[in-house]
Amino acid sequence: MIFRQLFETETSTYSYLLGCERSRRACLIDPVASELPIYIDLLQSLNLKLIYTFETHVHADHITGAGLLREKLGSKSVVHRDAGALCADLLVTDGVLLQVGDLDIQVRHTPGHTGGCVSYVMADRVFTGDALLIGGSGRTDFQQGDAGQLYDSITGKLFTLPPDTLVYPGHDYQGNTVSTIKQEMAKNTRLGQGRTRAEFIGIMSELKLAYPKFIDQALPANQSCGTPAE
Repeated sequence: MIFRQLFETETSTYSYLLGCERSRRACLIDPVASELPIYIDLLQSLNLKLIYTFETHVHADHITGAGLLREKLGSKSVVHRDAGALCADLLVTDGVLLQVGDLDIQVRHTPGHTGGCVSYVMADRVFTGDALLIGGSGRTDFQQGDAGQLYDSITGKLFTLPPDTLVYPGHDYQGNTVSTIKQEMAKNTRLGQGRTRAEFIGIMSELKLAYPKFIDQALPANQSCGTPAE
């Protein structure tokens, strides 16, 4: 597998390029619109054809590059059916298996940060978007957020993966790049060490986070896959 972890500095967003060495087919997880030239140059340099863009959710902090990549490269956009982005080419549900050449990627519905959040699971790694972060979790105070639901998603859909599964999040603000399920179960400050559902809900209710900086621009744009609605 060809794998690249890409970082957009303004919003501390991680995007991920996955490519099949045999077929030269590729996908991008959570592409950012401002990074399009970087993605296109990278695809060309690696001789890869972009087939899909996978969204972990409809983002409130950056505008997706899915629509622009569809226009330029013919890729198909993928989101969960509950994400509120009917512009997508594929509306997926829990358990759907997506294939990119020889790469198998399973969709796991992990709502709680938003109603339409998913994680993408492979044999040795999981891309958790804004559900499970390294040492933390996504916020639950807007976009159909629900702390109890997020706890259930993480403990039931992610912490049940093999302990050595690599965790690649949608963001990190401390310079971390990767974790493991074992590490998050042991050390995550919000969910680790066997914290209960009630404890997690209490922690989330006390966060008092600022209003997301780009939400008023990002949400409407992402509901139309990053391109202006007709």
